[in-house]
Amino acid sequence: MTSAKSARRPHHWRRDLIELAALFTAVAVADAIANLIGHQPDGPYLLGASAVALVATAAFHTWWARRHSHAPPPDTGAGPDGGSPSADAGTDADEVTETVLWRMRTTVRDAPGTLAALCIALARHRIDILTLQTHPLAEGTVDEFLLRAPAALPAQQLTREISAAGGSSTWIERADAHDLVDTPTRVLGLATRTALDAAELPLALRQLLGRCTIHSLPALSVTGRPTGESAPVEGVLEDTVMRLRDPSGGVITVERPYLPFTPTEFARARALVELDARLGPRVPRSEDVLTLPEGNEITVRRADRADLDAARAMHDRCSDRTLGLRYHGPVRDADRYLDHLLSPRYGRTLAVQTASGRLVALGHLLWDGDETEVALLVEDDWQRRGIGSELLGRLVTLAVEAGCDSVYAVTQAHNTGMVAAMRALSLPLDYQIEEGTLVITARLNPSASQPADGSAAPVSQPQPQAGQAQQLRR
Repeated sequence: MTSAKSARRPHHWRRDLIELAALFTAVAVADAIANLIGHQPDGPYLLGASAVALVATAAFHTWWARRHSHAPPPDTGAGPDGGSPSADAGTDADEVTETVLWRMRTTVRDAPGTLAALCIALARHRIDILTLQTHPLAEGTVDEFLLRAPAALPAQQLTREISAAGGSSTWIERADAHDLVDTPTRVLGLATRTALDAAELPLALRQLLGRCTIHSLPALSVTGRPTGESAPVEGVLEDTVMRLRDPSGGVITVERPYLPFTPTEFARARALVELDARLGPRVPRSEDVLTLPEGNEITVRRADRADLDAARAMHDRCSDRTLGLRYHGPVRDADRYLDHLLSPRYGRTLAVQTASGRLVALGHLLWDGDETEVALLVEDDWQRRGIGSELLGRLVTLAVEAGCDSVYAVTQAHNTGMVAAMRALSLPLDYQIEEGTLVITARLNPSASQPADGSAAPVSQPQPQAGQAQQLRR
């Protein structure tokens, strides 16, 4: 039985034979006419007839070649069997251009063919695998994917397909362009940031391990008593909890309840902590010189525990009311918090000093688990000059750069200065009052509360307000 493919094949040999016969005929006619020209007296008339014959032969050959071209037949969109077009040929281009990025992790059996089954399930829904990592376990393997999928495909359906293909404990969340960087490059970038700034370690761990809660628990309390928090040098991995020894004392606890940590993730996190321990205390020393509205110059810079004595001296110059609004407790205990607040392990601190070098204000951005707190302290004689607003705007910018969704400030309901500074940020604010204590939350990323399949809105950047200090030089 002749196949459809062979039935459609053109008979090139038949056309070649006809064209060859036409050429032989032209040559024979030309030869005969040439003989007649050589033996007849009316040769010129015969020469004209020869030319006419050659032109006629050439015209016939041209007509035949155009009608029976060797070019392939036009594509009608038919499938290989000559029937209806294939599914891919009829796909609308608009349906495949709108895509979203997903990060997905699933556990499979450690057996040949299990990864292939997952890839086939993804290909069935036109999902592109951008990156793939494997995390070996004692039993099974965790496969981590970065996927580009059609926007119309819901996460629930994708999870069901992976489960049907043999995946278990599947976790999925929306990704963005930052996840397109391959893992070795991303880890090297996090190590570089950690090497430049000790305050980056908690942020680097969070970006390395995904959505998790990180707590730095000190070895000593603010009163100087041992807290009992410790961890072995090599750390401890317990399912969804990771405990690492803090180089500055105490322990760093990382918790991710939705997905157990793998030994590979534990090794990467421990390597970052060991890097931090080897490098010791370090803070970027950049400074900005600003001019206040009345003409005085101040310098804004990062602060750390090296500024402890200057910060205590500022406390001594502050009134009890100013210290009470800042620390919400007994004024005599204020100095005890400074060692904690100035540690880069718990956040970032900005200091304001005068032209003479005196410290007159502190602004703190504190990592509080998976939340972020902002706090300000301005010496009495330097209040109402825009210093608090300047510090707050810079702290919020640092929070945005760190990827925080929101920041909150704890103050008293009658602290009009802090309330005005938060309102001057021009960000969405939430207020909560309980027994005279006011908690103001500024949402830096309004889309953070949307579901995973919602589109992310750009992060709003706080803008300097009128009356704040203007930058003069670096």
